[in-house]
Amino acid sequence: MNINKNFSGVFLVVIGLLFSTSLWAHGGAAGTDTDQCKIEIDGEWVHYTAYQPFIAPGEEYCASIPEINTPTNLVFDYIGTMLRGVSMEYEITKEPEGKRILFKEAAKHTTGTVNTTHSFTEASRYLIHLKLIPETGEPTDVHLGFTIGGGTSTSWTMLAMYAFFIFAGLYILYLSHAGFKEYADKLMGKAKEL
Repeated sequence: MNINKNFSGVFLVVIGLLFSTSLWAHGGAAGTDTDQCKIEIDGEWVHYTAYQPFIAPGEEYCASIPEINTPTNLVFDYIGTMLRGVSMEYEITKEPEGKRILFKEAAKHTTGTVNTTHSFTEASRYLIHLKLIPETGEPTDVHLGFTIGGGTSTSWTMLAMYAFFIFAGLYILYLSHAGFKEYADKLMGKAKEL
């Protein structure tokens, strides 16, 4: 059994997982502890996700939504059951002016999910306002910001990660495959001559 082949196989699986969109969808980790797409309200959590199915079916967005002038599905899921029995109001404002873009009147959402669709017409920063309206006591208002209209782009950090893993993969291939090592050595020899 060749240990280099086994190591190369494990390495390729790890690379595939690292670049899986489902793994990075919520900040690179599972659960609500590191989920940047959640909003805490009175000790309960609401998970927010945006989709642009006509641009990138299946892609989830949170803090940065790429395109304007396309239907954007906004989904709010209650984590837990306490919020299902309380009225919640939803509003989205364009910042910094605070102009109301979307409003859903206070209602109880017994399914634990609120769906709405909106086509944003301006690239800008926006603010989600969730207002919990209990039967007694004061309402609780929380916010979560996001931007829209930056287009799809890859951050410099992700580009650096891609470069690192490509280099690491090529290096492992160089060490474990005689034919590739010979070819790479010839290329480096030609490069030195230039």
